[in-house]
Amino acid sequence: MYDVVLLTLASERDAPGGCGSGGACCGGTTEADTKPSTEAGRGASGGGGQGDADGCATDRPRVPVLACADALTARGARVQTVTARSDAEIDAVLAQLDGPVRPDGLTWPDSDGKTRLVIATASDAQLRAVLRRLVRRYAPPPSRRPADLPGDRTLPDLPPVAVLPLDPARGGTHRDLAAQLGLPRDPAAVAAAVLDGTPRRLDLLRNDGGSVTLDGALLGAADDAGRPLHWRARVEVDDAILTDGDEPLLACAIGNAGGYASLDDVTLLSAPDPADGQVEVAVAVPVVVRSALGRKRVRLEVRRARGRAVSVLPREGKVPYLDDGVEGELTRKRSWWIEPGAWAVWVI
Repeated sequence: MYDVVLLTLASERDAPGGCGSGGACCGGTTEADTKPSTEAGRGASGGGGQGDADGCATDRPRVPVLACADALTARGARVQTVTARSDAEIDAVLAQLDGPVRPDGLTWPDSDGKTRLVIATASDAQLRAVLRRLVRRYAPPPSRRPADLPGDRTLPDLPPVAVLPLDPARGGTHRDLAAQLGLPRDPAAVAAAVLDGTPRRLDLLRNDGGSVTLDGALLGAADDAGRPLHWRARVEVDDAILTDGDEPLLACAIGNAGGYASLDDVTLLSAPDPADGQVEVAVAVPVVVRSALGRKRVRLEVRRARGRAVSVLPREGKVPYLDDGVEGELTRKRSWWIEPGAWAVWVI
């Protein structure tokens, strides 16, 4: 039978220093979100957006965690519940997923491990926090790339995880990643997926800021009245240039899944697929056109492209963004690239 670790991230208010390099498990933009790093895996905090802290877990397991633990125990699993208050405590949990020592000395996940991980999440950003630590643990340095690493990847297959949403089913225009992927929300169903399910492999976006993206990123901002603000940046997808930075933009969406597919009533991403090995990118450009009577009006032009990598180079000032629900500001070039099938979730 399996050993199962139920991992919950502590709230920002309970964790001075928090989860994430320089940040908290839930909430808040960190300095690392806005500055690139020279070391893979160091960077953006895995916290939720600002204001999410009240919805984060504390040291007392929440009801869904207890219910999931009971369902697992009833099936004979050995269950350990952990509330992590720092990156180090997350890493201690992830160490249980390590494989045997390799001749090359690299830390590698155990493909036949009997320990399975359930991540209790109050937000997509919390799930990202744990995946970021998995990447940091298992991605080898470029100078030590092993021969058994897939040619289109910079890291091995990460261990599958189960997702236990702590909030009710999300409605409205923005659905969390669990809803988008059709994952179970009921604790008993999550337990069944862990013990009886199979891994569903999904793409992962890494970026040169040292972080990861599971769902997507949306760049741009609005004023106090909700009107989009203009900004400029050069946006490239592989060899295609969506904008060279000389024209105003209202938004740029970088999609692995579909969380940022729409902005108000405008469709930005046409068909994002978290398992197709590509990132879909769109920019919204206001274009002035004249009617037959010579009247001017502004039409919103959406340009899209798909590829393996995308880069955004701001031309002026700071560009606000949301990345898996985490707020930040882009002040220099940022690149994202796809890691096909790099992570996985347990599904029935």
